[in-house]
Amino acid sequence: MLKAVVKTSVFLAILFVMLYVGMNNTHEIDFRFPIAGITEKKPIHTTAGLIYFAIFAVGLLAGTVLAVGGGKGGAKKGGGKDK
Repeated sequence: MLKAVVKTSVFLAILFVMLYVGMNNTHEIDFRFPIAGITEKKPIHTTAGLIYFAIFAVGLLAGTVLAVGGGKGGAKKGGGKDK
């Protein structure tokens, strides 16, 4: 229970930082990511806070997918018998 409360508190602190950055970076910028290929010729033009949030969201989703896994292959967990 305490572990869940600590994780939730840390997550809320991260969300607060996201909100704070978004509120204080309202100027518009050009975002270029040449590896993707699309933004090389026509950059994304939007507020810095929105781009910061989008990059954070992609990183959070990628980290969640890597941490959870979810592949069908591999060994089964638990010591139950196969039916």
